[in-house]
Amino acid sequence: MAEFRLTTVWCFEAPVQPVWDAIHDSTKWPRWWKNVEAVRELQAGETDGLGAVHRYTWKGVLPYRVIIDVRVTRVAPLVALEGEASGALEGVGRWHFAADGSRTVVRYDWHVRTASAWMSALARTPLARLVFRWNHDSIMREGGVALARLLEARLIDIE
Repeated sequence: MAEFRLTTVWCFEAPVQPVWDAIHDSTKWPRWWKNVEAVRELQAGETDGLGAVHRYTWKGVLPYRVIIDVRVTRVAPLVALEGEASGALEGVGRWHFAADGSRTVVRYDWHVRTASAWMSALARTPLARLVFRWNHDSIMREGGVALARLLEARLIDIE
């Protein structure tokens, strides 16, 4: 298994509520985020989503798909959303939201290990690790652009 610690920061010229709403409702991601091919609810959670389990099918720039299940482990409205991933990747994803005047800063931390045999084998090579990071960054860049388009907001920055 190879470990990855990836962080993405998006800054939007938009209030935090619509940004939170779009990210919190992941079943609608395939409508606006082209890299999310499908989201299927496997288990309903509480009314705020806590405990829910969803299966995500991701497709980046590279010619493969990643399927992961995510159980929501923390919901702090307008502040944080966290989940535990299993499947092709295992680990934790954390969305953090911060209002900054008329702007919203979203930080996504993705701390995972490869669980599929082929990914684990490839990730042992430095070049493949770079390519996996680049693919992740491409997916997140597209997500930021797509979310700005959905919200009709300006994407100020992506890190």
